[in-house]
Amino acid sequence: MTFMTQKLILGSSSKYRQNLLNRLGLTFTTLSPNIDESRLENEAPEQYIERITKAKALALKNTLDNNCILITSDQCATFNGDIIGKPHTRDNAIKQLKRFSGQKIEFLTGLYVVNTLNQLDRYSLSTYSVTFRELTEREIQRYIEIDSPLDCAGSFKCESLGAALFKQMEGYDPTSLEGLPLIETCNSLRAVGLNPLA
Repeated sequence: MTFMTQKLILGSSSKYRQNLLNRLGLTFTTLSPNIDESRLENEAPEQYIERITKAKALALKNTLDNNCILITSDQCATFNGDIIGKPHTRDNAIKQLKRFSGQKIEFLTGLYVVNTLNQLDRYSLSTYSVTFRELTEREIQRYIEIDSPLDCAGSFKCESLGAALFKQMEGYDPTSLEGLPLIETCNSLRAVGLNPLA
């Protein structure tokens, strides 16, 4: 466990992000930002992700003392330029996976880290793409039964059986696909004054 004099806070209630940050062996607490995540008219996916990621931090920053490091993140999946939401229902998950069969989708993951002590901050955007195999109706239904990916954009969990759906994955940081790019998290923490290996 790394010793820190500053409080590290993950601004997220996502169990996936919490599990990812735990991999770094850092002690942290969590807070849940309450913001409107609606997309603005004609807002590009990259602009949307940056705005929401930073808005999460802004919503929490004023509640913190001046000795914290805050991490916020947001993610969206895109297909043919459209943002793909979480399916929430089995029927929607089936529709999404049928639509993606044989196709490529791209994930954009924004990360914002701010140090309230020295006011240093860093925003980064990680991209990762997934190409699906040609999926049969039975494979799609069976996958959803097993993994229940109803709270995941794109209707899959890459950290479990989702890999069985894929033909190819492309990107420099596979953890960005899970919701928190750990390579960029480490880069950003160092940039604002915390070395995870110190």
